Amino acid sequence: MRARHAVAAALAAIALTLAGCAAGATAPGTGTAAGPDEDPNAPAAPAADPGPELTGELSIAAAASLQAAFDDLATAFEARHPSLEVLPIAYDGSPTLATQIVEGAAVDVFAAADQATMHAVVDAGLATDPAAFATNTLALVVPPGNPGGVQDLADLADPDLIVVACAGAVPCGAASEALLDAAGVTASIDSHEQNVTAVLTKVATGEADAGLVYVTDAARAAVDTIPVAGAADIVNRYPIVALAESANPRAAAAFVAFVRSPDGQGVLAGLGFGAP
Repeated sequence: MRARHAVAAALAAIALTLAGCAAGATAPGTGTAAGPDEDPNAPAAPAADPGPELTGELSIAAAASLQAAFDDLATAFEARHPSLEVLPIAYDGSPTLATQIVEGAAVDVFAAADQATMHAVVDAGLATDPAAFATNTLALVVPPGNPGGVQDLADLADPDLIVVACAGAVPCGAASEALLDAAGVTASIDSHEQNVTAVLTKVATGEADAGLVYVTDAARAAVDTIPVAGAADIVNRYPIVALAESANPRAAAAFVAFVRSPDGQGVLAGLGFGAP
């Protein structure tokens, strides 16, 4: 964790300035939204006064597609609260993380890549009032130079190509299936992966000729992107929540508010995420 502090230098001044500007605001609670099916046009939470200094540790579980964004958000949050330690964030497919939480994993904050996965945690009585904080869409990616000659989604039906996608139970997999169904394409999938990072890695390293990942992942990897008609119509909405059994509820609630604040939304937008 402390290794991130060197990376945080540029963000620290901004984060500390925002903390000072927030004086006099009301500290947020966990009930910042109506739930996983909240109005997608609802405004982001305003910046809030952090109140008394946060201390202790904060554990976060987040969808694999959030890794770049949440690494930056955690760095900025620590700069704002130097007495708080954000533990290494657990990144994986949302269903895997949700299962771990339901089975008793000690987690303070959970951020999923879709609302259905978050419902599993809420239905287990482990959280209430998740709040949407970002959206994402899919991209068709190929290795640099496009050695397989992929032109569009229809090419994914070619059995001579090696095609990878997220498993259907994973949010990126469900979105991929919806996109392919809408295009009338029955893809010849050679490998279903448990998270979007695994799909991206296989394409970037040339182990696969094509794959479907989020636009935010495609933007940060050494891959080529093929424009796909209708991709903008398949939208994943990301919810976040402070868990009811959090060992550090004040820090958990503050981190959720930070992610949804203008500063947090700026980090997400800078990495290609859409507004909630």
